[in-house]
Amino acid sequence: MITTYVAIGIGGALGTMSRYSLGRALPRNILTHFPLQIFLVNALGCFLMGIIIEYMALKWSPSFAVKSFITTGFLGGFTTFSAFTLEFALLIDKDLPYQAIIYAVSSVMVNILCFFVGIRLVRFIFSLNLPIP
Repeated sequence: MITTYVAIGIGGALGTMSRYSLGRALPRNILTHFPLQIFLVNALGCFLMGIIIEYMALKWSPSFAVKSFITTGFLGGFTTFSAFTLEFALLIDKDLPYQAIIYAVSSVMVNILCFFVGIRLVRFIFSLNLPIP
């Protein structure tokens, strides 16, 4: 039990540091006030979650602590709804309600789509019957 908590904590720390680093490296769209960094990080994280979940379902059965490290820890820290909510609130505070609505709706739709694309990608790769570790 303690091992799982430690794994989640370490994964979460690594995920948040990765999100911060990637967010700083990505361009900020100042003209439209669209929070591009968090949008792209969340899409990437959902895509990775789809890939990892499907890979674990089909090919790899790691320990509960390792699963928790990757999903709850790393990807949970990497993609944060709190950052999404903050960006939405900042757009509302700047009196940009249309941008806020577009951001919220497109984020949800794109992230769900990316999750399922990740699942489909793993299924496609496995359908090729290539030697995958």
